[in-house]
Amino acid sequence: MKSPYEDILYRPRPVSRVHPPMPREERAAQFSPFAALTGYGAVVRETERFTEERPELSDSGQEELEWKLRFLEACGAEQPEVTVTYFRPDHRKEGGSRVRISGTWKRLDEQQRMLVLQDGTRIPVEDLLELESPLLEQPEDSP
Repeated sequence: MKSPYEDILYRPRPVSRVHPPMPREERAAQFSPFAALTGYGAVVRETERFTEERPELSDSGQEELEWKLRFLEACGAEQPEVTVTYFRPDHRKEGGSRVRISGTWKRLDEQQRMLVLQDGTRIPVEDLLELESPLLEQPEDSP
């Protein structure tokens, strides 16, 4: 049986008299992947990114935190070392993450309700979850 393309199978490739042949590099670019949904991958990655809900402190936890803030503010001249755990809200979607940092106490900005560390870090008081310092450790009672 004869192939329907047998008459053109061994003919030379036609060359245009009007259009010059395209360089190989440009020909390859024609077949590169096409991003029909530009930015879709970034949206998917953002959706996959984990955030947690803002934890709520109990009334006693709030009172203890307020006491610690007042105590450290009174001891501010000593510039104690502190470790702060706070909730950092996510600016792109609901929720956020817990952050734990250490630094040197500078002051409590009452007007803006911010805890300020020596390195310039400012943490909103309403985002505080835990506050630790060697000054806050209570000596154990000896039996």
